[in-house]
Amino acid sequence: MPSKFSPSRRKALAQSTVIGVAPLMTWLPASAASYQSAVIPGFPGEEVRLAFLLGNNDYPADQDLPPVPKNLRDLKAALESKGFKVIDALNLDLARSRHAIDDFSKTVAAAPADATIFFYFTGHGVQDEARNLLISAGVNPGKLGEVQSGSLELNLDVVGPLSPRTAGATFAVIDSCRVSIRSALRDKDGLNQVEAPVGCLIAFSTAAGKPAISSSLATENTFYTASLVKVLNAASDDTSFVDLFRMVRRDVRDTMLNHPVKEIRLVAQDPFIADNTRITVPLQRRLNTSAGKELTAQQIDEDGLWEQIQASVWPPEIVKLCARYLEQHPQGRRRQSVEVALEGAQDSAKILQRNDIKLYRSSFQASAAMDQAVTRDIARAARGDKDAAKRVGVIYKDGSTGQEMGRYEGWLQYASWLGNGIASYDLALHYRKQDQPDLAARYESRARELGFTPPPSLKSGLK
Repeated sequence: MPSKFSPSRRKALAQSTVIGVAPLMTWLPASAASYQSAVIPGFPGEEVRLAFLLGNNDYPADQDLPPVPKNLRDLKAALESKGFKVIDALNLDLARSRHAIDDFSKTVAAAPADATIFFYFTGHGVQDEARNLLISAGVNPGKLGEVQSGSLELNLDVVGPLSPRTAGATFAVIDSCRVSIRSALRDKDGLNQVEAPVGCLIAFSTAAGKPAISSSLATENTFYTASLVKVLNAASDDTSFVDLFRMVRRDVRDTMLNHPVKEIRLVAQDPFIADNTRITVPLQRRLNTSAGKELTAQQIDEDGLWEQIQASVWPPEIVKLCARYLEQHPQGRRRQSVEVALEGAQDSAKILQRNDIKLYRSSFQASAAMDQAVTRDIARAARGDKDAAKRVGVIYKDGSTGQEMGRYEGWLQYASWLGNGIASYDLALHYRKQDQPDLAARYESRARELGFTPPPSLKSGLK
């Protein structure tokens, strides 16, 4: 196996490489006593886009992550090309990290309601007692006490301060890696599955409970960030950010499963996505203008077929419509989004054929009494969105009996086999209360298979 993927002793980073947060394009040294929040100018007629990128590779010499600075540089350039005002920071300790995120969150709070927010972390990450921890610079990832006292907590310190956005969207991306393939093959200590708050999408570089691998060369990106930058630069402007992350997931899997190094293929990552966004944000910044262009007959036909795909909520029907689109418009401007919808609908259609999932076509028909959020989630669930499927199921839970209880179980079964470990565990708790121990054990096992670790407060529910 090439030595670049093996752990090695490397000279500790010089203090001069430790950089603090900067307002827009002006760096502040790490010794600065305080940070200045970015002053973001208004963009009349355009959507405001703000990004904060945090990278840490100042760890013990056998656990540092040389690709981190390149990750920051390359992702910053890609986001700026999509209209983001980007602040990036390298090697911040816990206090400076919290200060920087606090300043950024204040800027976010002052931004328009429809602003698009992007947070990115690259460095070491672990879970402790079901909490996802992002390890600060200078902390030894191998010492639990240091990790517990020197790390950001994803929900509390990052996602929480970036307030929910129903008119805009927040994207939180965590690329936490290690250099040693040997430990990646052995360890099962990756991040825990999470649920995204309203208006937010959370993406991990690999599946819950699984570690991600990094090159040991400073001239290369980590696998996930390499795919993220590649897809950002190559995707159509009409592609949505949600579809972008699904395209990145596919690219990471394909890249690693087809890697010439066998050990890389063995630790191929399957990125995790938790989506609860409420609007569609295209890669191209939105313009508040009513001006339009004359459409050709082919474009009108393409748009009509796209609208049919968007309106459909039954997976087998979506598969047929997507296949027709790709046959009739192989170079259509929404081709990439259609490919994403097709892949998700194919997975959904296959899962719905399972004998242990009691969910039928009628379950996908929204009633007039359902609000817009539920209707939107049904459509997403039909395209393979595990989180949307769980949210639909939850509406049938409280006080439900008979058919509604069957709908609750059916939607959570569906969410579980789409990959939602939290739905699996909730279903295990439900079956335990219903005195169905075999089903409870099956779905508890499924939750753990999906990498979900329940917090201590929930574990007693299965005793």
